[in-house]
Parts: sequence; structure tokens; C-alpha cells
Amino acid sequence: MTVTAPVERSHREWDPLPRRRPARRVPSLLAIRSPIAPAARWTLAVLSVAVPLVAWQVGSVLVDGRPDFLPSPAEAWAAGVEMARSGVLWTDAWATVARVLQGFGLAVLVSVPLGILMGSFRAAQSALEPVIGLLRYLPASAFIPLLIIWLGLGEPSKIALLFIGTIFFNTLMTADAVRQVPTALIDVSYTLGARRGEVLRKVIVPGALPGMLDAIRVNAAAAWNFVVVAELIASESGLGYRIVRAQRFNQIDRIFAVLVVIAIIGLTIDLLLRLTRDRVGRWV
Repeated sequence: MTVTAPVERSHREWDPLPRRRPARRVPSLLAIRSPIAPAARWTLAVLSVAVPLVAWQVGSVLVDGRPDFLPSPAEAWAAGVEMARSGVLWTDAWATVARVLQGFGLAVLVSVPLGILMGSFRAAQSALEPVIGLLRYLPASAFIPLLIIWLGLGEPSKIALLFIGTIFFNTLMTADAVRQVPTALIDVSYTLGARRGEVLRKVIVPGALPGMLDAIRVNAAAAWNFVVVAELIASESGLGYRIVRAQRFNQIDRIFAVLVVIAIIGLTIDLLLRLTRDRVGRWV
């Protein structure tokens, strides 16, 4: 049986390229990853806050101005000012912030080293990722009855809930950030004579630091969700406790005021972490 070799076509025999219309010029606001003017950026930022406030105001009017159902922004502001003058708002805000700093701070101290190990060493990944991947699917709120039995109704159980709710996700996200460090940089470091400890301290950790801070930013929001849940149960201070107390007396305006305070504190923490990331990660 004779096998005929395929005949190569010359460039003159190739099919003509399809004709395409000239690409239309896309506005910078709609272009993918295209920078926009500072004025447009600030305008969009202001609108992102103004539009929900207007919708809130319109919604309060549509329910016939019933402050016991949906208070207006002005009524929520007045309730917040009243609580601030009495001092309870500052006391509750500090109690909640202190719990976040303790519970989530402890989770960061444990999860960051574990994530660096998992992202740098295949042995650590094989030993830790299966169990952490399993535990992260367990809802932290399901541990509340056990934490109350083991640690009581005081501060330890609330801090433990924050720790359980954030450590597993922060560990896995830190490991992913470490894996994003180019292998070529590590190989070059070994070629230039660096040792394992030097590669970890001078190549892997600095290269993964912006990603690790982004992971902390994301999980800080989760920590605020868990701390409010923890304060809803058997608490005598905190913003979550203040929400429950206002609900008992049907003080809806105070609930909205506390929610706004939580959003402002969370946004402030996010901005501080973002500024820190931009300053320490300029080389990335």
C-alpha cells in the first residue's frame, strides 16, 4: 500500500482572510482595564454612595414615612447622634472592634505562617490542605453551642467564633498568594547562591505580601459578620448587642444607625489595608 505524503499549499493557494469591519472606538469608561480620568473616578465613587441613599430615602417615603418600619436617613442619623452623645455608641463600637482585633488578629497570626508553608512546600500542602479544605465547609455558627458549653458566655467564646470563622479561608488564600510567586524567581535565587531560608524571607514573602494583605482584607469583612452574630447571643456590649436591644423596643432607626456605623468602620479598615498593600507592594 502506497502512502501519499500530504502536499503543502503555497501561500498563494491559502484562503483569503475574512474581511472585518474596523473596530469601533470604545469609550474609556467601557474599555477593559483602561484608566479613566480622575474626575470620572470621583464622580462614580460619589454616585455609588449617593444612589443607595436616594433609594433609601425614596423607600422611606413610599411606606408613608413610618419610622417604625423604614426610617429615613435623617432619622437614622438623628438616632446615631443621640447614641453618640449618650456614649453608648462609642462603648459598643470599641467592644466590637476589640473582639475583631483579638479573634481575627489571632487567626491571622496562625493562618499566615501556615499559608506560607502550604504555598512553599508540597509536603505541607499535602499534609494540611485536605483537613483545612474539609473544615472550611463547616459553618462557624454551628460551633456556637459547643463554644458556649466549653468556654461559657463570656469573651472567650466570641473570640473563638471569630477565630474559627476566618482562619481556614485566610490560610488557603494565603497559600494561593504564595503560589503566585513566579518559580523563575525562586530558581534564579538558588542559582545565585541563596539558601532556603533566604529564599523564603527575601523572595517568597515579599512577592506574596500584597496578595496576603488582599486575603486579610477579604476575611476582615467575614470577621465583622461573625462578630455581630456572636454579639447577638448572650452579650452585654457591642454593636450586635445594640441591634438586639433596639429590636426589642422596636427602635428601627437605631438599628439602621448601628448598621451604618458598622459599614463605616469596615470601610475604614479596608482602606487602611489597601493603603498598606500599595505601600509595601510597590515592587510587584
